[in-house]
Order: sequence, then C-alpha cells, then structure tokens
Amino acid sequence: MAGSGSPQPKRPNPPRKGQSNLRKPLQVMHISRKEDVQSQGDLDSNDALENTDLKEANTTKEGIDATLVSPAKPLDIVNRDKANQVEIKSQGSAELTMGDLLAQENLSQQNKPELPNYNSDIFSERTVDEFDFDEGAFLAALEENEPIGNTGEIAKGAVIGVESDGVYVDIGGKAPGFMPKSECGLGVITNLKERFQKGLEVEVLVTKEQNADGMVTISCRALALRKSWDNALELAKGGKVVEVKINGFNRGGVTCDLEGLRGFIPRSQLNEGEKHESLVGKLLTVAFIEVNPDNRKLILSEKKAATAEKFSKLQIGQLVEGKVISVKPYGFFVDLGGISGLLHQSMITNGSLRSLREVFDQGDEVKALITDLDPGRGRIGLNTAMLEGLPGEILIEKDKVLREAEDRAKKAQTILKPKEEIEEIK
Repeated sequence: MAGSGSPQPKRPNPPRKGQSNLRKPLQVMHISRKEDVQSQGDLDSNDALENTDLKEANTTKEGIDATLVSPAKPLDIVNRDKANQVEIKSQGSAELTMGDLLAQENLSQQNKPELPNYNSDIFSERTVDEFDFDEGAFLAALEENEPIGNTGEIAKGAVIGVESDGVYVDIGGKAPGFMPKSECGLGVITNLKERFQKGLEVEVLVTKEQNADGMVTISCRALALRKSWDNALELAKGGKVVEVKINGFNRGGVTCDLEGLRGFIPRSQLNEGEKHESLVGKLLTVAFIEVNPDNRKLILSEKKAATAEKFSKLQIGQLVEGKVISVKPYGFFVDLGGISGLLHQSMITNGSLRSLREVFDQGDEVKALITDLDPGRGRIGLNTAMLEGLPGEILIEKDKVLREAEDRAKKAQTILKPKEEIEEIK
C-alpha cells in the first residue's frame, strides 16, 4: 500500500496546548468584562475626584461666608480656619465627626452680627413728634397733589393752544384742559383761532374728570347753558316776561330759542293757535309756565305774558282799586283789570266780623293795599284793615274809609316798606 504511490490523506494537526482557550467565546466575554471593570474603575475614581472637589469648594465657601459674616474677625481665627481647610483637603474623603459639626455651628453662631431688636423699649417709647412730623407741610402736599377739575366745577384759565378739533386751556392742573370744537360756545363757530387767541382768559365748566394723563374735558357751551337755566329760573320766579323768536313748529305748538335754550309754546297758550305755523320767524312776548333744568324742560305762554306784564307793574304797599267778582267762605276775589287778588276774611277789618257780606258783596267797588305778591304763582294778597283808623271802622263808615283811602294808604306804606326791604334782603 505504501509502495503503490497513491497519496495519503492529510490528517489535521492536533491543537496546540494553550490555543484552545483563544477560540472559546468566553475568551471574548472575558476581555469585554475586563474592559467594563476598567471603565467602572475609571468612573469610581472620577466620582471620588468630583466629591473631593465639591468638598473643597464647600469648605472654601464656608470659610468665605464666615469671613463675610464677621468682617471684624481676628487674624489668628482666619488663619486657624485656613489651616482647618487645608487639613480637610489633606484628609480627602475622611468623614467629619458630630463634634466637628457642632463646633463649626457654634463658631458660625458666634460670628453672626447682632441685629437690633425693634420690639425693644427704645423704639416703642418714641412718639409722633420725635419723627419731626409737620402737619402744615403734609396738608400742603395733599393740596398740591389734589386733582384739579371735578365734574360740574367752574374753572378759569388761559388759552395755550388751538387745534382743528378743539382748544387747550391751562386751568392749573398737571395737564391742560381740552375743549372740543363742539363745546366752544353756543351756535356754530367757524374760526377757532380767531375766536380763541393764545393767552385769552376764559371761564369753562368741567364736563369730564381727568384721565390717566391728568387731562380734563371742559366746555364753554355747557357753562353758558347753565347760566341760561339759572337766569330763566330767576325770571320765572319774579314773574317776568321775555321776548323770544319762533324758529320752528310741530303739531302741538311752536319752538323758540331763549339764550341758547330750546323753549316750547303749546298751541293753547298762543293768541293765534289756529295758524301757529305762520308764527315762524316772528318775535313773541311770553311768560314762564315751567322751568326744569334737570329735565331740560322749558314751557312758555303768550297768553300768560299779558298777566305777567300786569304783575310787573305791581308792588307791595301799592293801593289798587277793583271790583268784587266772587264771594267765597274765606274772602273776596277782586278783579284788578285782568288779574284777580284775594281779600281774605282775616284782612278785611281789625274788628269783629260776623259776615263777609256785612262789608262787601259781589259787584262792589273795593280799594285795598297789596300786602302779598307772588308773580310766579299768580297770587295777590289784598288788605283793607290797614286803612282803618280804629278797629272795626270799615264796618261802620265804609264809605269814609274808601274815600280817604289814598291818604290812609300813605301812613300804611311806612309800615309795609321796612317789611318789603327785609323780604328783599332774605
């Protein structure tokens, strides 16, 4: 067989000793585990280093804080603290004992600055006067910072600027007052700069309080209307008559203008109520029926104007003559030429009166003094008792009293005149 020359198959070489472990998968795992152990060791060393640095930083910070809290610490204590810090650094990860912690706490408490006690007697015994409180200065500061311009208040100031939409007026506040163009006056104002020149002194009414910028809204028109209402009330109270121009009409009557106020005259109060539309543009003399500023209600009357005009010619103490037109249980109504006055039973005589008709009857002529006059309500109070020389004289010699009424009235007027002056003063 050996000589036949046929090739023999190759046998695998037996594995060498020591190489079997290199082929095992565990050999790779062993290497990987070794690398993990090495990496873990590096991490532990890094953590230890970081902990050491943190301890050093905290130790250094505590030392700095202690130095800051007690700036007057002696030099030897500072050196001792530094030595302790060096000792802590040298120990590395050495742990502190409870005694060391307590010692450090006591040392920090001793180095803390002593704070003042605000509850002590030194502070509680002080009074307001010890703080130099000046009441006058305090009130002056309040007055200086008090807002200027409350709603409904009248203010005066000078024009400081004119714009296309309104006028700026200095009324003494921290910001000027603004007056819109529509509030610059009654009627239509075409040229503001011509009407309100810089430096012009004006009187205005505050219609809106100051905003966040301290500016208030003011109005010349509102102030003019307020004065017109006050004037109308005064005229109505005195029973005066005024002349107005008719500027419009409706189904119920006509409208007019009175010092910027819109008045209304009902058809029943017109002398020509049937053709009231023809009165537009004409002037009428009217009296007041109702004046109410709150409701802006102004009612006038042409018919009442004649009566009001007659009232305007009367005065307290005046001797008037009229005719009894009505007899009532409480007195007589006397016609005085379109208006009537009341002769009350208590004002007829100073004597004992048993019956009204004992003195006058309906249709009799009467002379009497005016002792009460209220044009607003259309009332006239008459008196014949003041014409008597003796109490009850008019009951016995009525004709004599009436015949001498003018002379007797002069004596009575000296009594009524002081009373009239007192009423005017009130």
